[in-house]
Amino acid sequence: MFRFPTFARALAVAAVATLTAAPALAADQGESGQRLPRFVSLRATQVNLRSGPGVRYPIEWVYLQRDLPVEVIQEFDHWRKIRDWEGTEGWVHRSMLSGNRAIRVVGTVTPLRAQPQAESPVVAQLEGGVVGRLVACPEASAFCRIEAGGYSGWLPRAAFWGAYRGETVK
Repeated sequence: MFRFPTFARALAVAAVATLTAAPALAADQGESGQRLPRFVSLRATQVNLRSGPGVRYPIEWVYLQRDLPVEVIQEFDHWRKIRDWEGTEGWVHRSMLSGNRAIRVVGTVTPLRAQPQAESPVVAQLEGGVVGRLVACPEASAFCRIEAGGYSGWLPRAAFWGAYRGETVK
């Protein structure tokens, strides 16, 4: 058995601590320099979801709707691992993603309100699955401003997928 002298052991422990601390930072920031995870949307009307980061990996799913919100959870070179509103994960080329923010209504029917209050008049009724544009989520607000189907108004955060709890979007 080999024993480190006290000083050498302290250096070895410090080096191991430095190596183990690095992945924690990487989990907050991807190779692109943008934070992980983050919400984006699909840029094209047809996007292939692959089992790995490259064209040699098989296509496991094909999205057929532009502007669907997805969450980027990992990055590798020009590829992004995404998660959709159902929890499906896979890899897409970064050129298939847009930084535009979108939402997907969850549940059955949700009222779109004129103001960010539950008592505010209803502008429209949005069915589950409706995709819209996320315009803003004010700090500490339970509502976010969205545009969907030619309507603009406020939805409770719990009524859609596409923004983090407490996230401010301007």
